[in-house]
Amino acid sequence: MSDEKPVLAASSRTVPPATYDCILLAGFGGPEGQDDVIPYLRNVTRGRGVPDERLEEVAQHYRHFGGISPINEQNRRLKAALEAEIAQRALALPVYWGNRFWAPHFADALKELHADGHRRVLVLVTTAFSSYSGCRAYREDLASALTEAGLAGELVLDKVRQYFDHPGFVQPNVDAVRGGLRTLAADGNATRPHVMFATHSIPSAAADASGPREVLPDGSPVPTGGGQEWNAGGGWYGAQQRAVAALVMDAVADEFPGVEWSLVYQSRSGDPRVPWLEPDINRAIAALPSDVSGLVISPLGFVSDHMEVAWDLDNEALDTCAGRGLPAVRVPTVGVDPRFVAGLIDLVQERHVADGAQSLARAALTDLGPWQDVCPTDCCVGRAPKATIASA
Repeated sequence: MSDEKPVLAASSRTVPPATYDCILLAGFGGPEGQDDVIPYLRNVTRGRGVPDERLEEVAQHYRHFGGISPINEQNRRLKAALEAEIAQRALALPVYWGNRFWAPHFADALKELHADGHRRVLVLVTTAFSSYSGCRAYREDLASALTEAGLAGELVLDKVRQYFDHPGFVQPNVDAVRGGLRTLAADGNATRPHVMFATHSIPSAAADASGPREVLPDGSPVPTGGGQEWNAGGGWYGAQQRAVAALVMDAVADEFPGVEWSLVYQSRSGDPRVPWLEPDINRAIAALPSDVSGLVISPLGFVSDHMEVAWDLDNEALDTCAGRGLPAVRVPTVGVDPRFVAGLIDLVQERHVADGAQSLARAALTDLGPWQDVCPTDCCVGRAPKATIASA
């Protein structure tokens, strides 16, 4: 089998810019009080037959924080920051906000923006990487919401591309890791530091199906393993995260050369008999060599410090570090960093043109990107196929 890199057809799957009426910020959603927790978890797990007793086990993470997930407030802050950036650029695009699993729901947001007279909607999703849960599921749920709202055929919904290697996402992560390493150094724990990039574990089969199906230059299919750096397991979900982690570590090498790093996974759920991406962050921490002097944990797979960061990293992972006496720093997500916010509006301006203006060039820092505007039908296949909104 050839070891040449695949033809990255994703970068060629673009659509011409168009003029849009508004932006929909698409989030996951989270409970905002103790009474919301179980109904919210029922929404997330609908159709999987998960009993309330099992949901209550997960609910304890939320109950620890008063039943309130930070994700909704973070999206309110992100919406306000996007509106400020849009106003500064004089784009005249109102921003609406809707969630997959909690209020404000997609269907309600679509009804609102339709009532306000908007018909062409550009969707910004709060996930950076390719996977079923991070891309296709949003498209499917938006298509379902159009039907639920009675607006099928009334609205055009187009989604901006995945932005894992956009400078607006990468640069804040570089500064976060650099800051974590500096903290270790200031505390005298930099003789042999290690950086762990943490992302959400997903079923191995879903990871292997993530991204478009590619072919090698000779026309043969991409192998599903083999240790190639660009295809070392986890499909494009894993490849994208490894590529960004490598970018981050290359960027900090001027100040911290030779620091070892790893990609680890967190927050797995579901049937324990089903293989999920590994290693789990807690097992990876336990397996670190005894001479590692300190650990930087970067939640690379997330764009905000929501519950799975606040609980799985700030509680469980840091407790694991404390249990073995390992100094550790959990660095922040991109959140509402001005560069991230500006980068999201750059993504909007790749697709949106008005008054004869030129669209922005498509920025990307890895050989994998810039990612596709339109998903092929076999991209990130998850549950049974459903209708999806037209573009990626």
